[in-house]
Amino acid sequence: MSSILTNNGAMVALQTLKSINSNLADTQSEISTGKRVATSKDNSAVWAISKVMEADVKGFKGISDSLNLGQSTVAVARQAAETTTELLTEIKARIVAAQEENVDRDKIQTDIDALRNQIVGVVGAAQFNGLNLLSNTETTAGTGAVNILASLDRSGTGVTASDITVQKQDLGLGAASIDVASASATAAASDELSGAANTAAVALAGNATQATTAAVVGQTAGAGTATVAAGTGFSIEITAGAAGLATFNTTATAGAQEITYVARDGDTQADVAAGLADAFNKYVTDNSAITDGLGIGAAVNGTNANQIDFTGANNTGDNFSVQVRSYAVGDSTIGGRLEALADIDVTTQAGADAALLEVETLIQTAIDSASAFGSAQGRIETQADFVSQLTDALKSGIGALVDADMEEASARLQALQVQQQLGVQALSIANQAPQSLLSLFQG
Repeated sequence: MSSILTNNGAMVALQTLKSINSNLADTQSEISTGKRVATSKDNSAVWAISKVMEADVKGFKGISDSLNLGQSTVAVARQAAETTTELLTEIKARIVAAQEENVDRDKIQTDIDALRNQIVGVVGAAQFNGLNLLSNTETTAGTGAVNILASLDRSGTGVTASDITVQKQDLGLGAASIDVASASATAAASDELSGAANTAAVALAGNATQATTAAVVGQTAGAGTATVAAGTGFSIEITAGAAGLATFNTTATAGAQEITYVARDGDTQADVAAGLADAFNKYVTDNSAITDGLGIGAAVNGTNANQIDFTGANNTGDNFSVQVRSYAVGDSTIGGRLEALADIDVTTQAGADAALLEVETLIQTAIDSASAFGSAQGRIETQADFVSQLTDALKSGIGALVDADMEEASARLQALQVQQQLGVQALSIANQAPQSLLSLFQG
């Protein structure tokens, strides 16, 4: 049936042409924007995923900047620590030279003083953007380490940031001090941080064999992983008995300063125990009233890292006791880990001998610091490379989701243009169809 009121052919041709035009508009949009999914109406699910990934890319760019800043900061500290190690090695060479009696020790001491001042300058200048990783003498919790933003970890519960923690490695020369007369001084047996297994002083009486007893940093012997507040001071006071140890005392106010340790931020009970044991042994070594045959010394227990084992005299009549005490934050001053460098004096034979022993410890401290920074810098560089590669992978993933295939779009555009021309022609033919009805009414 033909009708002059309804042209079905024209309607079909018109709908086809509209569909072609719509597809042509989409293809032209892909070509002009370069995206297959440019807005959420194109494909809401893919668009949402791509936007989350784009946000991560922005975040990782910020992380890359953070890692570059951290890498530069650690690199400065590492270089300064390595330079300090070299300068300490030079000082050791001067100390070795001072062992010879027929030398001008005063001039050698002048060289050592100059090298020491150079170390002070290097450590003081080892800062990047105001942060110096070679100084750790603040009592504020958390100042002993620096967290460098390293990654964003996305999971089903959200996004969390992860850090690379770089511990400060103090190489300062400042002297530690404790107000041993302070009312805050607490005996080992009652103090929470420096409690000892004994109810009083650790007594070491001379006998035929060495006597060993222990003091514990913390109420319970163990791994010693509990942290100690920065600025908390500790001392070991010695009360000597008779015989060859009569002068082996530190109970006087001045003497009690000689065997001390002041915790710095990040220190654990194990660190305090090690520091006190080293201070005790140094005092024994430096005290001319003690001979090696007395067997006096201190060491960290092989099982309990917060336990100090004291070894007593092995000669009958030689006896002494020790008392560990702690002091509240505020009654102590944190010193530098190279503070002993300030006391090196080779102008005498005794001083040169003592300096040779001391400088080895100082060199090892500097080496350990440089190694720690080197390890941290390597980790940061590895993470920076990973973040760069991850960012590239995310960008590629986003492109795979939303970018238009330009070869396909080009071919589709040409096909649609042909279809459009044919559609227009078909619509024109369909619109002319009613005119054929006029022939029905011609005589």
